[in-house]
Amino acid sequence: MVAKILDGKAASVAWEAELAAKLGNMQAKPCIALVRVGEDPASVTYVKKKIEMCTRLGIVSQFVHLPQNTTQDELMARLEKLNTDPRIHAILVQVPLPDQIDAVAVQNAIAPLKDVDGFGPENMGLLLMGRPRLVAATPAGVMRLLKHYSLDVTGKNCVVVGRSNIVGKPLAQLLLNADATVTMAHSKTQNLAAVTKQADFLFSAVGKPGLITGAMVKKGAIVVDIGTSKNDEGKLAGDAQFESVKKRAAWLSPVPGGVGPMTIMSLMANTISAYELQNKRA
Repeated sequence: MVAKILDGKAASVAWEAELAAKLGNMQAKPCIALVRVGEDPASVTYVKKKIEMCTRLGIVSQFVHLPQNTTQDELMARLEKLNTDPRIHAILVQVPLPDQIDAVAVQNAIAPLKDVDGFGPENMGLLLMGRPRLVAATPAGVMRLLKHYSLDVTGKNCVVVGRSNIVGKPLAQLLLNADATVTMAHSKTQNLAAVTKQADFLFSAVGKPGLITGAMVKKGAIVVDIGTSKNDEGKLAGDAQFESVKKRAAWLSPVPGGVGPMTIMSLMANTISAYELQNKRA
């Protein structure tokens, strides 16, 4: 057995066409404020890619660049202006933030209907209640990737490795909402391989190269690799040992080119949804 590839680039192209058609029928265009504090190299790249995608789709973007030494109060004041500006429909604050900034306080400060990252307590709470509104982009992108390939999690054993608020927890809840049976594994899980080998669908979002080996995967499982980090050679790598896992899995997402392209498209979809939610309330 050699795994088929969950091609996020192909799936994102299809999603992009769908969103472009929707935007083409809208009289006014959504506007997202992209906030970057400092000069973190990865953040510079990520924000640039998001602005480029906005331009391609026809979403208006406003780039807010603040210096590295920005204080908590200064950032909060800028967010309040964006919250109350009716021309701004979506707000994203790029992480990581400088050490003097409380990232949780920043997430909590973004107006819930503009919280396109889906990290704020109101949107996270709605997801927990089975009423998802604006959902974290990476988990939402994972679900869309599965949908693109008609891979149904209903009644399946799904194992999520990693319990972050950004990926692991919201993904587990989305899977529960889709009627999967979900197990969460993490750094304190004993005998991780025994847990992962029970998975029909295995999702890894740890950021540790080579964490998931072929021996840890049930034959015929679907493996979605969400982890991204640099390996010993300095190259971008996922959590899965690609060569060994692909010999066991039925489907496998690569890094790069798997979940990544779906994440940015999910953000675009959230921006459109945020605009629609605010327009309904107007």
